[in-house]
Amino acid sequence: MYDLVSVGSAAKVASFKLMNIDSNLKSKALLAIADELIKNTDEILKENEKDLEALLKNKEKASFYDRLKLTKERIEQMAEGVRQVDNLPDPVGEVTEMVKRPNGLMIGRKRVPLGVIGIIYEARPNVTVDAAALCLKTSNACILRGGSEAINSNLVLVKIMKQALASVGAPVDAISLVEDTSREIAAEMMRLNEYIDVLIPRGGAGLIRTVVNTATVPVIETGTGNCHIYVEESADIDMAANIIENAKTTRVSVCNAAESLLVDKAIADKALPAIYERLKEHNVEIYGCEETCKILKEAILATDDDYKTEYLDYKISVKVVSGIDEAIEHINRYSTKHSEAIITTDYEKSQRFLAEIDSAAVYVNASTRFTDGFEFGFGAEIGISTQKLHARGPLGLRELTTSKYIIYGNGQIR
Repeated sequence: MYDLVSVGSAAKVASFKLMNIDSNLKSKALLAIADELIKNTDEILKENEKDLEALLKNKEKASFYDRLKLTKERIEQMAEGVRQVDNLPDPVGEVTEMVKRPNGLMIGRKRVPLGVIGIIYEARPNVTVDAAALCLKTSNACILRGGSEAINSNLVLVKIMKQALASVGAPVDAISLVEDTSREIAAEMMRLNEYIDVLIPRGGAGLIRTVVNTATVPVIETGTGNCHIYVEESADIDMAANIIENAKTTRVSVCNAAESLLVDKAIADKALPAIYERLKEHNVEIYGCEETCKILKEAILATDDDYKTEYLDYKISVKVVSGIDEAIEHINRYSTKHSEAIITTDYEKSQRFLAEIDSAAVYVNASTRFTDGFEFGFGAEIGISTQKLHARGPLGLRELTTSKYIIYGNGQIR
């Protein structure tokens, strides 16, 4: 039986050590990780290939292929993300709101690590590195549990990162991988309250729902991405086509890809054909309302479930709406509260959209694909939080910390 308690215990000890290491050592560790990733590219690709070969034998999971695949360029991007994390200000130890009370007490708030962060995720090896880098920068120990599809990739990535930690004298148990990918061990991890301070799931709706419903450890919920783009009647149609092509087709397997398109009835006859011309170059299937099907003969009549679906595929739901009121109502009904965009030249309507759409990231005239820690300047992220407590949007450095009160006195009693 896999000994998860020992993993948790070692991570907890490492978390206490991390509280006392300075920014310079953390910087050395992060830079060592980035260098080692590049140095060991061939080994990483070799192990990743084992995962890809195994995945191709399972047709049900073939859609994971793009998420799982590593390339020399993607490894370079992971290393660059680690370097960007290193370049960001260290939030740990920041003291704010220092106030002197009438009794002479000085009361302030100090930013501190969460402790041990558990992360459960699917076939995304880049998450292994992103999560470890962000946790290290914020003096958190992390316990990583990736999907079975990526086990060889994750094993080699964690081995390399631990070697980097050891090379600079940082605690190697700051980064741990759960090597048993069974559901039983995952369930045990969700209840490891003695050692894990917070749990972050990152993946599809099923994974997130399982963690939220099973865990006794506090959870920061990251969400699926049923992301919408609304083409308002004043929109520049060429701009809309560019944005929608980018948001839907550059990488269909990610949570910030557009899954649903709304087009104002006033311009649907012109806008939909122009947008479809761009999407059909990528063989995107259209699931549309009756009005959409009248305009686009290739469209398939949508069901209510289509408007709820995060496809993660070359498919998109489309609805012609009567105006911004219907668009906002539709998005707030079907959205998973991740990312939504409006394409418009009408300033007042753009402001209404920003104010009334209840999602973590809301755009005016830009692609939803920008909802990403790297693009937001965070260096990397652990996920996109769609909840409203503690953190919302990309989970970067500040979102991986909490605060405690520090009080200075000179003998006061109450």
